[in-house]
Amino acid sequence: MADHHHSEHVHGSMDIRAQEKTFAGFVRMSIWVVCISFGVLIFMALTNA
Repeated sequence: MADHHHSEHVHGSMDIRAQEKTFAGFVRMSIWVVCISFGVLIFMALTNA
């Protein structure tokens, strides 16, 4: 089995700046995709597509 050393890790000490930056980018891209999708749907509704 794996040998677990609980004394090596201190809860809350991990640097998570990269994960926070990635998540912020994901949220920003998701907002853009939703807005563009709504724009396309509104355009299609106005042009009777």
